[in-house]
Amino acid sequence: MIQGMAETHISIAELADQAAELADRIRNGERIILDADSRPIALLAPLPEPRGRLISESIEILNARAQQRGYEPVMDPAFAADMAEIIASRKPCDTSAWD
Repeated sequence: MIQGMAETHISIAELADQAAELADRIRNGERIILDADSRPIALLAPLPEPRGRLISESIEILNARAQQRGYEPVMDPAFAADMAEIIASRKPCDTSAWD
């Protein structure tokens, strides 16, 4: 491995041998450049944190669109039934295996 200022270069073989360790380093903010035949071919870098929309934001958007269009949106009955079934059958997610 060649350590640079903010990036580390690794070979494909090193990626295969050290995948779990490299994933942890990437998760901690390190950028890793994958080299093949001494040429960079890929950049492994952390993704930005996903940000979902709050329900309150969704409701505001929905209300604004309804006001612009002059009518309230109506959910398709089959879709509404599917959503109600999904919500009713939700179970808490067991994340204990992730630790």
